Amino acid sequence: MAVKIRLKRMGAKKQPRYRIVVADARSPRDGRFIEEIGYYNPLTDPAEVRINEERAREWLARGAQPTDTVRALFRRTGIISAGRPN
Repeated sequence: MAVKIRLKRMGAKKQPRYRIVVADARSPRDGRFIEEIGYYNPLTDPAEVRINEERAREWLARGAQPTDTVRALFRRTGIISAGRPN
């Protein structure tokens, strides 16, 4: 089973908030997920990002692949280093 760490969109129209979830790659964007590991609010200044680092590192060690946006958030929070390809 291919597992991805990706964003799940929440919030009202034109007021996006995202939850960072671990989900099967085949499930829809806002559909079923395995675990919620954080959230991201891009509308605040600065953008609010809260991630459970322990759970994120554990899922990365198990082979879960973050999407490009989640990878950028992980780099910003220091979960993965900028030089590392994952």
